[in-house]
Amino acid sequence: MPSPKKKVTLYFSASMLEETQKEAIRQDRSISWIIQAAWRMSRDEVKRLPSVSAGAAAAGASAAAAASAAAAAAGAAVTTLPVASRAKPGN
Repeated sequence: MPSPKKKVTLYFSASMLEETQKEAIRQDRSISWIIQAAWRMSRDEVKRLPSVSAGAAAAGASAAAAASAAAAAAGAAVTTLPVASRAKPGN
C-alpha cells in the first residue's frame, strides 16, 4: 500500500531550486523525488546535529517563519511539493 502523501510548501534559494531542477531533469525524476532521496541519504547526518532546548525551539520556529516570509518578499524561489511519509525509492 502506498504511503499517504501530504502537500507542503518549502522555501529554497533560487540557486538551490535551479540546481535541484537540473538534477531532476538529468535523472528524469520529479523534484519531489530528488528532495526525498536527498533526505533519505542525509537523515542520519542531520540527526547528529545538536538539538536546541524547548524554549529556544519555540523562538527558532517564529524566527524561521519570519525568515520564510522575508525570503518570499525578497523573491526567493518557493515551491510546493507533495511529500510522502516513509517514501520508498522509486516512488
